[in-house]
Amino acid sequence: MSVWAVENRLVLAQPATEEKSNEMTSIPLILAQLALTGCIVPIDAMGTQLKMAEQKGDYALALKDHQGDLYDEVKATFRLAESAAWQAERQVEKGHGRLEIREHWTLLDPAILAYLDPEGKWKGLRAIGVVRAQRRMEHQTTQETRAFLLSFSSVSQFATAVRSHWGIENSVHWVLDVAFREDE
Repeated sequence: MSVWAVENRLVLAQPATEEKSNEMTSIPLILAQLALTGCIVPIDAMGTQLKMAEQKGDYALALKDHQGDLYDEVKATFRLAESAAWQAERQVEKGHGRLEIREHWTLLDPAILAYLDPEGKWKGLRAIGVVRAQRRMEHQTTQETRAFLLSFSSVSQFATAVRSHWGIENSVHWVLDVAFREDE
């Protein structure tokens, strides 16, 4: 696991996980040691656990189908309300032989959030976010839709946080995997 400071392009911490364990034991320990006030911490779907919402700072927690009903409900909400009261932002990038279009939405409706989290288990939940990414390369087009729980409401901050999260994949994990052959 790595803690990556996006703006400084710097690894702040890289604790090892215990054998026969996973990142879920390390994430809360390392986050508790960091000054996260004013920061947004994006976490992959594996880390989308209730205790992650209790950490300092804001969060963008990725949802996938292992979250069951919550993931399904957020996707259904997006499909039903796609043209409704969402804040939206669009990014277009061209490079490396591809065109990538990312559309970001946040939904702040308190009634919908109360429906998705009726018991208020997700501390600080202020919005849901959805990213639709379309990648065009030569004659092939792929599309992916991802959903997030957010403790903040700005669509611009959401777009920046989820896009910046890939910095660790491209700048750190790729180097560890390819140059240092860590996965071998």
